[in-house]
Amino acid sequence: MTPTLHERPCVLVVDDVAENLSLMVGLLKPLYRVKVANSGARALELAQADPPPDLVLLDVMMPGMDGYEVCRRLKGDAATADIPVIFLTAKSEVEDETLGLSLGAVDYITKPISPPIVEARVKTQLQLKAAADFLRNRSDYLAAEVARRTRENEALQDVVVLAMASLGETRDNETGNHLRRTQHYVRCLAERLKNHPRFADTLTPDAIRLLFKSAPMHDIGKVGIPDAILLKPGRLTPEEFEVMKTHTTLGYEAIHRAELSLGEELPFLRFAKEIALSHQEKWDGSGYPQGLAGEAIPVSARLMAVADVYDALISERVYKKAFTHERARQLIVAGRGQHFDPDLVDAFLTEEAQFQAIARRFADPPPNDGA
Repeated sequence: MTPTLHERPCVLVVDDVAENLSLMVGLLKPLYRVKVANSGARALELAQADPPPDLVLLDVMMPGMDGYEVCRRLKGDAATADIPVIFLTAKSEVEDETLGLSLGAVDYITKPISPPIVEARVKTQLQLKAAADFLRNRSDYLAAEVARRTRENEALQDVVVLAMASLGETRDNETGNHLRRTQHYVRCLAERLKNHPRFADTLTPDAIRLLFKSAPMHDIGKVGIPDAILLKPGRLTPEEFEVMKTHTTLGYEAIHRAELSLGEELPFLRFAKEIALSHQEKWDGSGYPQGLAGEAIPVSARLMAVADVYDALISERVYKKAFTHERARQLIVAGRGQHFDPDLVDAFLTEEAQFQAIARRFADPPPNDGA
């Protein structure tokens, strides 16, 4: 199908001699849309218009701004740098051609012209530009598509995490704000420690992002704890506490089974599994479920241990009143080297003002007394 006039490529012819412009218009107009400029300044103006020309045929010897300077400016502007330039000039020395090509021109034709040669070279360069534009547009499309699918995938991850975390929340006496506070505490500690020699290799920007995403799943296993134990207002018996302790393994196994059903391990759930299983471990090895100690406890779980305990201390529950920040601080410090990694306690002390700000920002709503 023959392209309409509007669909034809546009060629900008630049020459200060009217006869030369007329000659080129007569030669090219049957095949292309043709624009003309009789000066370098006018050429730049037309090249920067919307839409720009698809190719520029450029004379060299012009008063004021010569063709070399026009080409230099076209190639120096991101908006026009991809427009192919063919010099069309009476300057036929090798040095002239070398200079023109070094400035970014794709071809150099000397006058007097041979119409078949000009037509062939213009056609070739327009075909090359069309191919380059297609590849560039395709590349831009693919990049945009990858970015879109990445956003969708991350949104899906967020939905999965929040949905699973909400299952535990609906059965627990803790609030959704507990989940938000603890994930912000974890990120706060991780950001503080990301340049620490012990943690720099682990707490990369991507890891911190995934930690923040995964933190709400730390108590997902509580969905498997009987109500009589989970919601008991008083102290648990030793037997009941043993059942309660299984929320760590239940949470880990639930996430692990979800991965198995997909047939692969998902990187974004790695920290979720670590946190669910090991956030009740203690630095001195007296925690559960595995009795891990020191560096054997995953960094993600050590971060959550501080975040979870602090929030439990400052929060009111059916079985306890809320502690002040100062009292919670004392207990965290008392657990340094026993319950908690010493460096994490030091990070907490450095960031305690930020912890207080997070607690205020995501404070639990006042209880509904039925009034």
